[in-house]
Amino acid sequence: MNILTEKFTTPYHSAPFNEIKNEDFLPAFKDLIQKSEAEINAIINNPEEPTFENVIEALAFSGEQLDIASNIFFNLNSAETNDELQQIAQEVSPILTEYSAKISQNEELFSKIKKVYDEKEKYNLSEEQQMLLNETYKGFVRSGALLNEADKEKLKKISMDLSLKSLQFGQNVLASTNQYFKHITNKEDLAGIPEAILEQYAEEAKERNLEGWVVTLQYPSYIPFMTYAENRELRKEIALANGKKSFDGGEFDNQNLIKELLDLKQQKAELLGYKNYADYVLEERMAKSPTKVIDFLNELLVKAKPFADKEIAELKSLAKADGIEEMQGYDHAFYAEKLRKAKYDLNDEELKPYFPLEQVQEAVFGLSKQLFGLTFVERNDIQKYHEDVKVYEVFEAGSGKAEDGSQEQEAFKALLYVDYFPRKGKRAGAWMTSYKNQYQKDGENSRPHISIVCNFSKPTKDTPSLLTFQEVTTLFHEFGHALHGMLANTQYPTLSGTSVKWDFVELPSQFLENFCYEQEFLKTFAKHYKTGEVLPDEKIQKIEQSKSFMEGYQTLRQLGFGLLDMNYHTQAGALENWSVKEFEDHYTKATQLYPVNSETAMSPSFSHIFQGGYSAGYYSYKWAEVLDADAFQYFKETGIFNPETAAKFKVLLSSGGTKDPMELYKNFRGSEPKVESLLKRAFG
Repeated sequence: MNILTEKFTTPYHSAPFNEIKNEDFLPAFKDLIQKSEAEINAIINNPEEPTFENVIEALAFSGEQLDIASNIFFNLNSAETNDELQQIAQEVSPILTEYSAKISQNEELFSKIKKVYDEKEKYNLSEEQQMLLNETYKGFVRSGALLNEADKEKLKKISMDLSLKSLQFGQNVLASTNQYFKHITNKEDLAGIPEAILEQYAEEAKERNLEGWVVTLQYPSYIPFMTYAENRELRKEIALANGKKSFDGGEFDNQNLIKELLDLKQQKAELLGYKNYADYVLEERMAKSPTKVIDFLNELLVKAKPFADKEIAELKSLAKADGIEEMQGYDHAFYAEKLRKAKYDLNDEELKPYFPLEQVQEAVFGLSKQLFGLTFVERNDIQKYHEDVKVYEVFEAGSGKAEDGSQEQEAFKALLYVDYFPRKGKRAGAWMTSYKNQYQKDGENSRPHISIVCNFSKPTKDTPSLLTFQEVTTLFHEFGHALHGMLANTQYPTLSGTSVKWDFVELPSQFLENFCYEQEFLKTFAKHYKTGEVLPDEKIQKIEQSKSFMEGYQTLRQLGFGLLDMNYHTQAGALENWSVKEFEDHYTKATQLYPVNSETAMSPSFSHIFQGGYSAGYYSYKWAEVLDADAFQYFKETGIFNPETAAKFKVLLSSGGTKDPMELYKNFRGSEPKVESLLKRAFG
């Protein structure tokens, strides 16, 4: 028997990681696809008149075990992969794409959906049911249900190619990242780097059976080196290696893949009747059109550029004092840290002892309790995929009912997996994901299983994992996504949690980051891991003041990514007459603040848009910043722990994709978000 094909007998039906073998996946997918197809056939062959219940609702609840197996597999392929899993992914992806296309292009199924959709007035549907019906119908149309047979086959082939090539893109970036390391044997080359980071580099060397120190392109290794290393030539060498990831003409080069991916996306858009891929994507976003996105990005660019220019001028004067006539991109982090220290007498290494990972986690748990009534209890008997992972039961105070109808103290709300440290089999960055969605069926509210994955510095034998302040905000960011998942309370799994419009999905995550800058909150947890001393008031004030430090630079950087993404996806044949490097340089020119290096390009490792779900959607980070700045402004006006304001925000979080996001936002805030809230926060 294959463990992946049946409902799990573990606590809360959690993923039985210890019992799953790599060889289970492929047969399980084949078996579960057959079972899911049988469920679909039951809908198609039902002799009764098509209704909302026997078509739309039945479809929404179909394929649950297949979804769970897919979530387990693809989450492992991101967080704990190996050569065998990556090979299986190459086999599994086209099978799943073909299965998905088979359903979405099934004429008999679509005719039943269309009948229910055309006759929706005769059903007394709730708001959520109407949303499910509309999203189901649109999803089928956008997947090619109205195409002729030949075009359906073309679309299926395009989708399979996209799936495989996106996967290959990510695998190339991971391999290219892991391929490089810098072995350093002369300690003088590491001048300026704090002792705790040196200890980390020494541990990395030891793991590779080398003497001395090793710097890698993993973020917890790369970023501190660029920030503190006084050796400019070494900074340049390592920055060039980072900028050449999948752009060096070698085995893991992604330039041709980018061209192929863009071409496939354009073909898909045209086949479905859209001018370009961005038009196709944005039809289903808050922003609605590429023109609106580009206008939005350019409006921010005009407002942020003077601030960015002023910031870079300050850095250049510092560099000039060191004899550097022309400052380069690889100098930025080093001089930004110098300036930050001069302005605010703050540096990451001074702050890190006040932010041990466990304390920061307890703080975000405490905030979740204060705002939303959640509590977290670690479970050591729930299986996990790596020894570094921890698992928590999440409960909500006063949300359950006893048999006599009275309120219980707590109800189970979710399982939360946390996975904080880098490994060779784990991709870079930080993300939230889920193993199981929330839904309600047959009188039961089936709760979600949520995961947060980060890449923080590992503890050493002498020191716990200490976070930079940026890593503190990263943890809060991912936890905001997790809250969106854990608080989900919808009827249907496809509308649950983070299943919202893509440019709305970053609101909860970016919103939660704001608390990291509030003195009232910081004082509750920012305590020195050795002495217990609370972070001094003057340092907290400097953190608050430094919130907008380099905001102009950071804004232009994000706008550059957003404009590049939008131009890649609005231009048919974007790379017919350009190389990837030429295209990138041209469309990021207005946002560039340093000389462009001919040897580097970021597009070949731009996983967000070529592997992840941010194609024609990278702008949504800035879009959501407007939402989060406006939302937090409301909390500031009413008190950051105000229970009524928190209760209204909780409704927004728990509603998932059941309503139009602008309607959800206005129900919470009382008005549409104002871009001025972001500008005020960023630039005063």
